[in-house]
Amino acid sequence: MEFFADIFRYSYLANALAAAILASVLCGIIGTYIVSRRLVFLCGGVTHASFGGLGIAFYLGVNPIGGALLFAILSALGIEWAADRGKMREDSAIGIIWSVGMAIGALFMSLTPGYTSGDLSSYLFGSIITVTSTDVVLLGILTALCTLGAIIWWRPIMFMAFDRNFAASQGIDTRVVSYLMSIVIAIAIVMAIRIMGIVLLLSLFTIPAVAANALTKSYSKITILAVVVAVIGAVLGLIVSYYLEVPSGASIIFMLTLILIAVKILSLRSKKLKNAN
Repeated sequence: MEFFADIFRYSYLANALAAAILASVLCGIIGTYIVSRRLVFLCGGVTHASFGGLGIAFYLGVNPIGGALLFAILSALGIEWAADRGKMREDSAIGIIWSVGMAIGALFMSLTPGYTSGDLSSYLFGSIITVTSTDVVLLGILTALCTLGAIIWWRPIMFMAFDRNFAASQGIDTRVVSYLMSIVIAIAIVMAIRIMGIVLLLSLFTIPAVAANALTKSYSKITILAVVVAVIGAVLGLIVSYYLEVPSGASIIFMLTLILIAVKILSLRSKKLKNAN
């Protein structure tokens, strides 16, 4: 195929493919925790709140990813703290941080000298072809650390994902785990923004895990299948984007959605066959 031949000729395409695969592995692992613990709304809040950091970083002329990372971590910790201390309902805290973050980002973007709409769209909808070798290396390190962490602390994370009270009864410091996982989620979100964009990123965390959950109820199997689904969807989406010359982020989401629909149909058909027997 021409796509795979061009990978060896154009470094930007090789970087895009590597970033898509690494981000899929990362989002598959973390997405399983997010979906199992029902933190999808929190993930969306942190994702959109990070736009505030992007806008301020653009205005100050510093690395936008660094600004987004700081904002994302502070937002995630703020939401966790508000919910944990009972200062505010979690959904209310998420909604406020979500909207305030987007407002701050839009304000500082508009105040930035030489600002163009292209600066905004690349972060809102992703621009995978702009991913550099350094981005790939950093994403690879984060993915490796998350994979290693998931293996080492498998049981505490699994207990937290399904039942926080049970996790506490097993001697797990649920507060520490919650805060640490919030930080990991925030970092993963920011590292994947360049691939999917703020608007589309939430789907990469949720669709693969939901599709995997339709096939199995085992947390370990869900995680593995979510990674497989995410990688297949990302690679197919990138190929479709290459040939049709459409945005890669949207193309990846369409591929993941088609996989989800196919999995749901197969699972429903399997249930009907079992009931018939």
